[in-house]
Amino acid sequence: MAAHTGWRRMSRAEEAYSVARQFNLIPPVCEQAEYHLFQREKVEVQLPELYHKIGVGAMTWSPLACGIITGKYENGIPESSRASMKSYQWLKEKIVSEDGRKQQAKLKELNHIAEKLGCTLPQLAVAWCLRNEGVSSVLLGTSNPEQLTENLGAIQVLPKMTSHVVSEIDHILGNRPYSKKDYRS
Repeated sequence: MAAHTGWRRMSRAEEAYSVARQFNLIPPVCEQAEYHLFQREKVEVQLPELYHKIGVGAMTWSPLACGIITGKYENGIPESSRASMKSYQWLKEKIVSEDGRKQQAKLKELNHIAEKLGCTLPQLAVAWCLRNEGVSSVLLGTSNPEQLTENLGAIQVLPKMTSHVVSEIDHILGNRPYSKKDYRS
């Protein structure tokens, strides 16, 4: 018997919640969504009403955008990287695109904020995800123990994510989504 359930792609979340309650079933408690500095819409616009209305939280994935936010693609595609593999041609195309180059420029600016906070860019990015009230957890994917240790260092950065720091990040990114109802504080 399950203590909690969740779903990956909510299309009729409130209906699912209502049906679960109606039939005395365990309702979903989380939504799994991609969320990072360059992918914000779903977690910041589509899900907040559910967070506040029925208590559904987000279990987010890809906080480093398949490694893009680590800075390893700043000077091209390293041979040993995921983007150099044939099965990740889509990632390579994304990185070398005009949008990809613009993202790399923004990451250089964000790196200055990370340096001011005494952390790495990946730690800043993970802490940025964690600071969102609707995010229950951030799923991390690492290639080695050192990356895991570095990413977990984001927990120490979280208290430094003041409204001023978040505003600086938003200003650099220029992609803060807005909805008719803004649930963010």
